[in-house]
Amino acid sequence: MSRNPLRWRSAAVAWERQRPTWREARPASIAAALHRAQARPSGNWFVVADSREVRPDRPVGRSVGGLEVVLWRGADGVPVAGPGACPHLGAPLRDAVVRCGTLICHWHGMSLDGRPFAGWQPWPVHDDGLLVWVRLDAVGGEAPTERPMVPVRASGSDAVSAVYTGAGACEPEDVVANRLDPWHGAWLHPYSFVDLKVLHVPPDDAVDAEDALVVDVAFKVAGRAVVPVRASFTSPGPRTVVMRIEAGEGAGSVVETHATPLTAAGSDRPRTAVIEAVVAVSERRGFAVARAMAPLLRPAIRGASGRLWRDDLAYAERRWSLRRQGGLPG
Repeated sequence: MSRNPLRWRSAAVAWERQRPTWREARPASIAAALHRAQARPSGNWFVVADSREVRPDRPVGRSVGGLEVVLWRGADGVPVAGPGACPHLGAPLRDAVVRCGTLICHWHGMSLDGRPFAGWQPWPVHDDGLLVWVRLDAVGGEAPTERPMVPVRASGSDAVSAVYTGAGACEPEDVVANRLDPWHGAWLHPYSFVDLKVLHVPPDDAVDAEDALVVDVAFKVAGRAVVPVRASFTSPGPRTVVMRIEAGEGAGSVVETHATPLTAAGSDRPRTAVIEAVVAVSERRGFAVARAMAPLLRPAIRGASGRLWRDDLAYAERRWSLRRQGGLPG
């Protein structure tokens, strides 16, 4: 491994003089990749929160597909999820308190310990160590599975991880379509990416074994200093896209993007949450220092994701608006 991951570009290329990618970014290829993703089963599992957000001392409220969801950790540390309205008179359980693993409604003191009670029924929940998933069969409408299909990633002890959450006025497919279009990277995000070249585009009728977009791209550091990598984009489910560093600095690192609908299907004003997990790894000796400093690094990682998603959510919102008006160009 090279001691220095940085490379210096021989000459800076003005944004407007970089190589156009619009001919390569075929609408049909993007649409086919989206269709293949949407055809994959989800088992009705939805990512709802960063695992660190679900705590034993207070509840977390979420909305998924128009349903209120409340989450907290029981006395054993295992997350509990269920309807967000109290079965007594409908109080918002996100405003309840948690004592010794029991959720206590602040309107009349009804207590829920995670087991069925007074008409309140818990929903299946899964904590993969980084993200919390809830299975909502009424929203997903598919055949349920016992566990979600969690993408392969490094373990928490070997990685520096952070989770960004944002939301936009669009549907999950618009977020997924954005992530399955790597060609826009150096044009829409010139502050982060340069020298992007797509090496492999799956055929429109690709099967799982060959269904990966592969790109070479350089992450900007400062001035002409960049870190070049090779990355792949895959979509293991209808609302998930995984970018994995295949070669170069940080090989094995992943950026895992999940699109969770906040509003009911067919809503006139849809809202979708983007929950993106960044899992960074490195074989360099100095990476142990980064792992030790992970709590200090997480805000910076979330900030970098947030900057990218301010642009990408505008892209996704524009795509939804065009679809609502009758179709996309191309």
